[in-house]
Amino acid sequence: MTDFLFRRLRGTISSPAALAARLAAVAVAGALLSGCLAMDYDSLAKVEPKLSSKVAAEMSRKGMKPESPVLVRIFKQESELEVWKMDKSGNYALFKTYPMCRWSGKLGPKTKSGDRQAPEGFYHVSAGMLNPNSQYYVSFNLGYPNRLESALGYSGEALMVHGACSSAGCYAMTDQGVGEIYAIVKAALKGGQERFQVQAYPFRMSAQNMALHRDDRNMSFWRTLKEGYDTFAFTKKQPKVSVCGGRYVFNTEFEGGEPTDPLAPCPPVAAQPAAELTARMQTERLKIDAAIADATSSPISAYVDGGMHPSFRALLEQQGPKRMAAKVSGTKYPVSRPEAALADPYASTR
Repeated sequence: MTDFLFRRLRGTISSPAALAARLAAVAVAGALLSGCLAMDYDSLAKVEPKLSSKVAAEMSRKGMKPESPVLVRIFKQESELEVWKMDKSGNYALFKTYPMCRWSGKLGPKTKSGDRQAPEGFYHVSAGMLNPNSQYYVSFNLGYPNRLESALGYSGEALMVHGACSSAGCYAMTDQGVGEIYAIVKAALKGGQERFQVQAYPFRMSAQNMALHRDDRNMSFWRTLKEGYDTFAFTKKQPKVSVCGGRYVFNTEFEGGEPTDPLAPCPPVAAQPAAELTARMQTERLKIDAAIADATSSPISAYVDGGMHPSFRALLEQQGPKRMAAKVSGTKYPVSRPEAALADPYASTR
C-alpha cells in the first residue's frame, strides 16, 4: 500500500480501530485482484474431506488404489478437470472427469496480477499447497507463477483449484467437486507421491481445435503445450518437464543435469525422447499444419470473461445466480459475473 493511500485513509477515519479495518479491507481487495484468496480463518475450520467408500470402490474397479499416484488435467474451453490415477499396469488411466463451475479470463496464459486469467501451463502440487480451511471450502494452490513464468516476469499469486462457483483467476469446481478431488489427491500424497502434476490447457489439444484458434496470438505457446499434451497422451506416463530457452521441454535429459536458467539457451542434449514417441509427435505437428492450412471457418468471438460447463450453465439459466450459488456451495460467495458465464462462444463447436 502506498504512503499516499495510507495518509488518505488516516485523514478520513477517526479511530485506530476503524483505520485498521479499512486497511484490512483494502488488502483483501488487492488480493482479490491478484488471485483467489485461500486464507485460513478459525471460524471456517471444518472436517477435512475424506475419500468416500464409493470413490474407493470405483478406484478398485479400475485397478487403482487410493495411495497410487495422481495427475490432473484442466481444459478451459470445455470447462472440465480430469483426475488420472496410476493403475496396476504402472501407467496413468483416467479415473474421472469433473465439470467445472467457473473459470475467469480468456483462453491464454496468465501474465500479470489483476488480469483475471486462469493459468495455463505445467505445475506441481505438494502436500503443503493443500488448504483444508480455504475460504472457498477446500483448495489447492497451483504454484503459479512456476519457474518459467517467474523468469518471464509474470505476476500473480493464490491461483487455486477450489470450491464454490466464483473465479478471479482460479478454477472453481463447486464444494462437492473440489471436496472429492481434494480427498483423492491428498490420499496420493499421503501414500508417498511427493507432488502431483497439473497440466492446464486452453482446450483439448486436437488438430481441429488448434486450427479453430489458428489466428490467436498464443498459438506458439499452445504448440509447446501440445508437446506435453501429446507426450502424456502417447505414453500415459507423467512427462518430465524442463524449462530452458524460454519454453517447456519434455522428456529430455541434458548434459550437466537440469537447466538452471529458464531463459538461457537449452544445454546440449544427452538423451532425447524415444524415437517412436518423437515420430508420433512429428505426425501430430503435421496434422496441425494441415488442419490450419485447410481451415476455412471464420474466427470465433473470444470469451467475455471465462466459462462454465454446460451442465452448470443450464442450472444457472433455470435457477438464477442466487439459487445456484446456494446449491453448489455452503459458502456465501455468489456466482462470479453470471452474465458472462452464460455467454459461450464455443457452444457450436462441441
